[in-house]
Amino acid sequence: MANVEAGRVQPTDGAAQWLTTIASLMVGSAFFALWFWLLPSWLGFRVNAERPPWRWVAALPSVLGFAVALRCVWDFGHTGHGTPAPFAPPQRLVVVGFYRYVRNPMYLGFFTGWIGLWIVFGRANWSVIAAVAVVFGVNLFVRLYEEPHLHKVFGTDYQEYRRNVRRWLPRMKPWAQ
Repeated sequence: MANVEAGRVQPTDGAAQWLTTIASLMVGSAFFALWFWLLPSWLGFRVNAERPPWRWVAALPSVLGFAVALRCVWDFGHTGHGTPAPFAPPQRLVVVGFYRYVRNPMYLGFFTGWIGLWIVFGRANWSVIAAVAVVFGVNLFVRLYEEPHLHKVFGTDYQEYRRNVRRWLPRMKPWAQ
């Protein structure tokens, strides 16, 4: 059973909520798989026994960063009733979990994860310049498309969220609506 409100389908039973959560996890997993398949060779990741052992310390923030991103994918499905994909976005504003600390925890989780992997496996080359360009591009995407779109879709709820939660720097204490 679902309610149609302002052109959005709102799941009203547990089965529908689980379907959107599963869809979100499938889209998120496909996204993770695509990035893990494409980026390692592009960034010059290679297992090399001669690398200093201290580099493996970066595996911990890498795992934690990707865990944050995966939790955000879960929140998109379970709470937002949608996916991270623009063609099936969340139907509700997601302000739970890590979203109570920072507005873009999924991006920050991915960046932290990839930086950790880069320290463990990477090497400095032209991919450093490309990575900086990607970070700059994501920032422009967030500012010029994502935030105006969220404001249009969620209105005053999103405005209040923006006033209380920063874009990139996490809060020390979670925001309570």
